[in-house]
Amino acid sequence: LHREGRPFACAECGRGFSDKRHLMAHLRGHMGLKPYACPHCEKTFSHKPNLTTHQRTHTGERPFACPHCARGFAHKEHLLRHLRVHT
Repeated sequence: LHREGRPFACAECGRGFSDKRHLMAHLRGHMGLKPYACPHCEKTFSHKPNLTTHQRTHTGERPFACPHCARGFAHKEHLLRHLRVHT
């Protein structure tokens, strides 16, 4: 299932990637490899961005701020959902 502009395909699920590094990172999930460990707890992750997001539960960091009321959110998706209350 090769898509134009995504020549690197996953043999497990057929998902295509434009960059071989992205395919390799994707394959970690299929193989169950979780090289990124949280220094605050026992959790491990296949992808570094997932670790970064998880660490916000420990640090309280809320980098996504509402431009209308300045309320902070740890996840971009939560900010986007919140923005609906202002429309």
